[in-house]
Amino acid sequence: MRIDILTLFPDFCDYYTRLSIIGRAVADRKIDVFSHNIRDYTLNRQKQVDDAPYGGRQGMVMTAQPVYDCYKAVCGMAVTAPHLIFMSPQGKTLTQGRVKELAVMDNIAILCGHYEGVDQRVLDEIVDEEISVGDYVVTGGELPALILADAIARLQEGVLSEKAGYEEESHYRGLLEHPQYTRPELWRERRVPEVLLSGHHANIEKWKHEQSVLRTKERRPDLYEAYIADIHKSPLDL
Repeated sequence: MRIDILTLFPDFCDYYTRLSIIGRAVADRKIDVFSHNIRDYTLNRQKQVDDAPYGGRQGMVMTAQPVYDCYKAVCGMAVTAPHLIFMSPQGKTLTQGRVKELAVMDNIAILCGHYEGVDQRVLDEIVDEEISVGDYVVTGGELPALILADAIARLQEGVLSEKAGYEEESHYRGLLEHPQYTRPELWRERRVPEVLLSGHHANIEKWKHEQSVLRTKERRPDLYEAYIADIHKSPLDL
């Protein structure tokens, strides 16, 4: 899979995507991640990529031309035109379900906004979908873009040592993950649950599932209700 990030801060994105598990995956060509400096595509001699908004609002807006030309350059580098995602607090909230859908695509591009936003005309022209990482606002689209890239990358074959590395995690199957424990068995008078020390595989798996359901019910009742509704569907509903 190929991921292209369109940004004003490519060094920031490159630094992250060269670290840890994702960095090893990039080095081993399990996934290709490239950062592109939108500023390199401006026709402005001062390399300016923003201008004052029409309508008198305070702040600046990213102009259409460099964003569009950067996108077209990326299209020329890839085998197929990428599915372009704009990271925006106005987009649909990112879910693990959407991550799984995006993870099977061949090529994704992620546009990072800045300032007060991006000229709507170029968004209308090239963007396939807008995604939000939550109901809050940050100073730029790079952190949200890296969250998305990381979530997609770790689902690629060979990035994690085993599928269980992500299949048992929160949200992958609609439930939150069960509690985790490691050595020592006793810490500050808190003991590891006996079932995890029993060596009885079936009982351990049963405990993990029960804990996942209980934790989801307590912490995310919305997910719990969806989970309960799903397991009670009749064959005719499927």
